[in-house]
Amino acid sequence: MQNTRLNTLIDRIFQQFTQWAENPWRRLSLIIISLLFGNFLATAIASSTGQRTDLDILVSFIILVITELISWLTYGTALGRRKLGKYNSILGQRPILIAILNSLKLGIIYGLFVEGFKLGS
Repeated sequence: MQNTRLNTLIDRIFQQFTQWAENPWRRLSLIIISLLFGNFLATAIASSTGQRTDLDILVSFIILVITELISWLTYGTALGRRKLGKYNSILGQRPILIAILNSLKLGIIYGLFVEGFKLGS
């Protein structure tokens, strides 16, 4: 890509964010916030699609595709890891954005299971 001002600005912001998130407590707090936001998002999705029953199948398919895509990015093949860069070999951690997406996915799945149990009882 061309090295425009916008690309340079986005690269600098991303570098500052990753440097800021290298602190283990900040990393953990971002992951926990993402997990809780995923749980909230699942509740919002379930309640809003519950109002219109004709959207249930479409929304469940979209959630399935998104969760499988995030799983592929997180645990995927060597080709997927090569595109995202190597993991931090010193700490054995995934990149922070991948960890946040995976935590969001886990929160959504957990929240949908909780909503299913609430509806079943």
